[in-house]
Amino acid sequence: MKEHELKILIKRDEIAKAVESLAKRIDSDYFGKKILLVGVLKGAAFFLVDLARSMSVPLEIDFVEVSSYGNKSKSSGKIKLIKDIKKDLTDYHVLIVEDILDSGLTLQYLIDFFKQKNPLSVKSVVLFYKIKDDNYKRSDVDYFGLKIPDYFVVGYGLDYAEKYRNLRDLYVIYFV
Repeated sequence: MKEHELKILIKRDEIAKAVESLAKRIDSDYFGKKILLVGVLKGAAFFLVDLARSMSVPLEIDFVEVSSYGNKSKSSGKIKLIKDIKKDLTDYHVLIVEDILDSGLTLQYLIDFFKQKNPLSVKSVVLFYKIKDDNYKRSDVDYFGLKIPDYFVVGYGLDYAEKYRNLRDLYVIYFV
């Protein structure tokens, strides 16, 4: 008996087009600026790499790691910083690169966290933006790629219990 099933939601070519479009917008907005892309491990690593390769402005890359899900399909609501960056940010425009906006709690935590480090600016880019009908105070996202329904999704860096990150398309995971 299967524990869960996968059904494709967004194909890789549509994801690639969204990443290219985001890269062009970010290039335009950050032309001539010192930019640091900060990827949120582990899920955003795939998106960050594709985004950075699609951009033409000079940039630097670093990563943070936070936890709010563990091995569950819903956020615990408690954000824990596991890995910070070591760079002095006073001369940088920080762009937080996140795979998905669900509750917005992790992104808001990171925006507030990086603003305390006195960069020139802090903005965010999210590839998948969940459409939700709830009372969460969601973070303001400066750039987003694709709106998706409020499903639990895997693939393109997103996981369930550390599985499925390697899938090139985005899938809905159905628990049976």
